[in-house]
Parts: sequence; structure tokens; C-alpha cells
Amino acid sequence: LATVLPKNFVLEGFGGGLETQALLFAVFLALYMVTVLGNILMIIVITLDARLHSPMYFFLKNLSFVDLCYSSVIAPNALANFFSSSKVITFAGCATQLFFFSLLATTEALLLGVMAYDRFMAICSPLRYPSTMCQSACTRLVLGTYSGGCFNSVVQTSFTFHLPFCSSNRINHFFCDVPPLLQIACGNTAINELLMFGICGFMIVGLAFVILISYGYIVATILRMRSGAGRRKIFSTCGSHMTVVTLFFGTLFVMYAQPGAIESMEQGKVVSVFYTLVIPMLNPLIYSLRNKDVKEAVQRLGQKHMTM
Repeated sequence: LATVLPKNFVLEGFGGGLETQALLFAVFLALYMVTVLGNILMIIVITLDARLHSPMYFFLKNLSFVDLCYSSVIAPNALANFFSSSKVITFAGCATQLFFFSLLATTEALLLGVMAYDRFMAICSPLRYPSTMCQSACTRLVLGTYSGGCFNSVVQTSFTFHLPFCSSNRINHFFCDVPPLLQIACGNTAINELLMFGICGFMIVGLAFVILISYGYIVATILRMRSGAGRRKIFSTCGSHMTVVTLFFGTLFVMYAQPGAIESMEQGKVVSVFYTLVIPMLNPLIYSLRNKDVKEAVQRLGQKHMTM
């Protein structure tokens, strides 16, 4: 049988009346605006301040860029749909949104793993760090995260949109994602579920394991340090990274790496708000508020702007 492909999908989003929609619109808009401003500021500060031209901040700048992009894949369309009567997204638009969301979310997960490796090398092997994490190596690592993201995105998007959608075109979500699309597919989704749980589960659990091992060595190294000031600075930097890792991987695990995730779409919508809007908003705040170097760079940039 030929695959049945609808011309359009309908993103049902969140329920509720006009007041509920207006409140959600205000919340989404506030989260998105802070996300855009915070991540753009982080990119500008790291680019303009020569003192932040190190591997750690190179990765942090890329993290801000990924956060900015992947929240922008979701938020503008979601905001437009709050007051739209049709809430329609084309088949091609839905596939494009899923492709870029999957690409950027996977890239972020891999980038957080790379950042943990960077801290491990800097703290546990400081003599080898300059040669190991040179500019070319850092660039290759970042390109590797995008390549991994692209691979997962191509697999998830192609397998999802080869399914027939003959029963309904109404997606019980506020953006196009694999679990709600599998819910409305009328073909056998066993392979798709296996791919989602397999690839995403392996990636999330594997990266989390690598990060925990890295930080186990980091903590052991820190505890052997004699300088209290040095320990506090490293704990502050690593604490920021672990906070981000816990929030991001925790929400991804709930959504993609456990059986039953596809059936619980109402819970999925709330979880999705966290990793598409809340976490990209919190990342620059966490890294700037807990990082003395970033705070000083922001102050220098502000003072330079005031004197111009």
C-alpha cells in the first residue's frame, strides 16, 4: 500500500479558554525573550573579551548558539498558534521542524559531554591540556557534535515521516516531535519506538555515564588541592555545568528514554516546555551568575560601552 501523507497537520497545543491561552502566550514570550537576550549576550561577551578566548568558553559560546537556535525552532510557531484558529502546520514544515529540533537537541547533549571532557582534561591533566585541547581539536569536537546531531536527526525524521498518517492529522503537542507523531500514525511503529528508545536512550545514558565518570575524577583531583580559593573556583565552574547537565538530561530521559513516554503526552507537553524554553533560558543565567570570569567580562563590556 502507498504511504498516506496528509498535506497539513494541526498542532493542538495546550487546552483551555482564551484567558489560559493569553497566560501561556505571556509565559512563552517571556521565556523566549530572556532566552534570546541571554544567549546573544553570552555569545557577544565571549567573542569580544580576549580573556575568555579559551576552550571552555569556546564550547560555552557554541552551547549558547545551539540554545538560541533550537528554542527558535519551537517558540515562534508556538507563540503564533496560541491565538490561531487553525493551528495548521504543513507536512513539509512539520518535517523541517522535527529535523532541526532533533539536530540541535542531540548536538546540545553531545556538546555537554564534550564540555565535561574539557573540564576533565583541564583539571586532571593540566600539563597535557594546552596540546590536547588546541583550537583545531576544539573545532573538530564541535563539528563532531553537529555530525552526531545530524545523524540522529536524519534517522528519526526519515523513519517517522515514512509512516502512514491515515487516522488523524491532529498532533497532541505544541510542536512536531517523534512521540506525538507516532501516536497518530496508523502503521506499525515498533521499529520507530525501538529506534527512539535505542538511540536516544543509549546516547542519554552513555553520555550521562561518561560525564559522571569525568566528574568523579575531577572531584577526587579537587579534594587533593591545597588551595581553598582554587577549589572554590573549580567547584563553581563545574557546579554550573553539572546543574545544566542534570536539568537537560533529566528532562530528555523522561521524554525519550523510558517505555511509556509516547502514551503520556500531557506530561510530555510540560516536560517539553522545560527542555525547549526553560533550560535554554537558564543556561546563560547559570553560567553567568556562578562564573566570576563571565560576570567580570560583562562588567568590562558595560563600562566600555558607557565610556564610548
